[in-house]
Amino acid sequence: ASKSAAGIIIDTSLSTEKNIVLKLGQRTFSAIELSAEILKKLKSIAEGALKQTVNKAVITVPAYFNDSQRTATKVAGTLAGLDVIRIINEPTAAALAYGIDKKKNGIIAVYDLGGGTFDISILRLHDGIFEVLSTGGDTSLGGDDFDKAIYDFLIKQTTLKLKDDDLESHARLLDISENMKAALSTSDEVVFDARFGETDYRFRLSANELKKIGHNLLEKTIIIVEQVINDSGVKKEMIEEIVMVGGSTRLKLVQERLSSFFGKDLNLSVNPDEVVALGAAVQADILSGRNQDMVLLDVIPLSLGIETYGGTIGKLIHRNTKIPTIAKETFTTHVDGQKNVLIHVLQGERELAADCRSLARFELKDLPAMPAGLPKIEVTFLVDASGILKVRARELATNTESFIQVKPSYGLTDEQVEKMLNDSFEFAERDFKARQLIDTRVEAEGVLRAAEKILVEGRKLSGSGSLEELNEIQSQVSEIKKLVSGTDYIAIKNGLERLEEIAKELSGRVMNQALQISLNDKHVSEILKK
Repeated sequence: ASKSAAGIIIDTSLSTEKNIVLKLGQRTFSAIELSAEILKKLKSIAEGALKQTVNKAVITVPAYFNDSQRTATKVAGTLAGLDVIRIINEPTAAALAYGIDKKKNGIIAVYDLGGGTFDISILRLHDGIFEVLSTGGDTSLGGDDFDKAIYDFLIKQTTLKLKDDDLESHARLLDISENMKAALSTSDEVVFDARFGETDYRFRLSANELKKIGHNLLEKTIIIVEQVINDSGVKKEMIEEIVMVGGSTRLKLVQERLSSFFGKDLNLSVNPDEVVALGAAVQADILSGRNQDMVLLDVIPLSLGIETYGGTIGKLIHRNTKIPTIAKETFTTHVDGQKNVLIHVLQGERELAADCRSLARFELKDLPAMPAGLPKIEVTFLVDASGILKVRARELATNTESFIQVKPSYGLTDEQVEKMLNDSFEFAERDFKARQLIDTRVEAEGVLRAAEKILVEGRKLSGSGSLEELNEIQSQVSEIKKLVSGTDYIAIKNGLERLEEIAKELSGRVMNQALQISLNDKHVSEILKK
């Protein structure tokens, strides 16, 4: 439970990982329902200002919102009585607003440090086309973290001691911390007097002290900025404009650090609090057909794919792919006579399915019974302009098909989203080795299955192989089976190459003799017809 500055008790004890429930007084709300209430209020304000009904909306979200969070946002809009015609990333919206009276070409960086999230996007502007080259961020880093750092500093600075259950005093001190941070946007020092209990306290904070307090938080954003620039394929020196978005970018320490990092002055001409909303309005104007001068090309923040045999992920759409987009890939079966195939849709940057986020599962049913490897199953991923995913699976020989619009649970936390990307970097080497081992084992499984068939046929067909040759192949098969139970994928690959070498002649003779038998007593016209 927690208490806001307004004194409202918020109880989250009813929540589960997949269903966040907030209890305000005697009423309970899901996160989506609360979002819908906010949107209803905004709808009412807009209708009052415009003197007409508002039934459509463009909604902006942090660039690092995943498929689940985007879907949840769209559902909240529907509950509020709005037709959500597009969901766009906040940095992209900011660039659109900036582009209204800046009709020029070049590379733009949008640095967005809001209250709860941080986003950075690199965009190319060319003749009215906004192309997002890369995007990144941290959905659990923002101005609130600077407030908490100041809060901790003020506690240490004074003899103030607050009881854990005195939620109102904790909220009040956080409010003071935020006000002092905001005051330092225009001054070098701020002093604040406040009474807690029966004691008067004087809190003092200088710009230099805030610089030290916020150093680690600010450097976290710089690390992400460097990564996103690398992902974009452009050099830092090529970035011509740095647009600042979000109230926390008013802080001098943020502006000084960014200006030093890029080696140039920042673009502070736009209102950091209003620029995202203005960009959403520009996008709505484009979609309504009134603005023909601009085109928006956004990107996917996290990779999408399906689980493949052995527990790895086959990525169909990689992060930073422009949307809307479509991707197709063909898969097959690994069991003879398999009639149903489970399609497991995943999201994330790791190599193993177990380390990625599960979005949905559905089945492709009633396939014709065929040998393993023969069915061709085409999986299609379609991501619409709002970043929402649709998946289709089709067996090409029979046109058997199954389709799903991914409707994931809304329980993925911001920390889990960011952890997915961080883990992909931290465990990259380990994941690569694990995937190599799994892929090699899967390859070995198919080769061993074929080798066993060759041995059976080799013993049946007269004169197709000597006992010594058959024994050598059998011995190598046994050796590979031992290697497969280990973790040295290079040894398995070497074993497979050796097996291929010693079985090559026998497999050729077996195939030739089998072909000869199938052609006996058949007319040429009959063979050609087949």
